[in-house]
Amino acid sequence: MAVVEVKNIQGETVSEIDLSEEIFNVEVKQSVLHEVVRMQLANRRRGTAKVKRRSEVRGSTQKMFRQKGTGRARRGDVKSPLLRGGGVIFGPEPRDYSYKVPKKVRRLALKMALSAKLKDNEIIVLDGFVLDQVKTKAVASTLQRLELEKPLIVIDQKDATLELSSRNIPGVKVLRVEGLNVYDILNHKTLVLLAPSIKGIEGRLAA
Repeated sequence: MAVVEVKNIQGETVSEIDLSEEIFNVEVKQSVLHEVVRMQLANRRRGTAKVKRRSEVRGSTQKMFRQKGTGRARRGDVKSPLLRGGGVIFGPEPRDYSYKVPKKVRRLALKMALSAKLKDNEIIVLDGFVLDQVKTKAVASTLQRLELEKPLIVIDQKDATLELSSRNIPGVKVLRVEGLNVYDILNHKTLVLLAPSIKGIEGRLAA
């Protein structure tokens, strides 16, 4: 069991907590992390890029001029892809970029990401993060006091006050346990776990 200090929002150590070896001490493989992050980014792509084909461009279908005798190319209508304002030949069409990686691989990658953060001493455990009201300044001052750089804060249940207070701070993100993912863990410098969320993470990844 890995033992980690639990701090309060004042930066004082209040207790210690044990982290499961099966989740926070897994051998990290870059290939597995890369595969899952690539899947996540692909699934976020909207795939709505679209061009107008020849049949979709507005314009007359009448032949522009007679076939012979003008000394010019044998043009068809003004919607020809060869003309300015005509249709596009090989442009993009709406498509779905999403694909799936096996569930076991996704779960393993999440364990690897958590293990990598613990190995690099980039995990901070807080006993709580209670705010009296929605106030961005309160969150910003707390993060500054704890010297947290680009933190990802993981909470065990919905906390509208914390979520609203932190949404306008650059580089800060608040996620619930069920939304924890590999990309966000790796994309943020520091992983801030509220003590109650650890049981949720271990329950989610226990297998």
